[in-house]
Amino acid sequence: QVNLVESGGGLVQAGESLRLSCAASGSFFSIDAMGWYRQAPGKRRELVASITSGDSTNYEDSVKGRFTISRDSAKNTVYLQMNSLKPEDTAVYYCNLDRVRGPRGYANYWGRGTQVTVSS
Repeated sequence: QVNLVESGGGLVQAGESLRLSCAASGSFFSIDAMGWYRQAPGKRRELVASITSGDSTNYEDSVKGRFTISRDSAKNTVYLQMNSLKPEDTAVYYCNLDRVRGPRGYANYWGRGTQVTVSS
């Protein structure tokens, strides 16, 4: 069993910044990759950014140059620094852990989501 705690969401004006955090706790040996997804009302959930255990990163085109994903392996935490926020970034952001190795094998985990609202 793995528990995820997300934080850092909120209401900001366009051009401002937010930093999201996702801390994992529980019984597990390793995490292959961590990422952030987002879902706006009426839209599909999409991958925003991901980072592997080898620190390889991937970003959705619209956030390149503005968002930065990072991780702290010792703390089992992934971060998403969001700068120059735009109203189009408004969505619920979800933390995702891919291929988590635990005592009984592998599993995927999702956070419950944190709201990010950017006003114009």
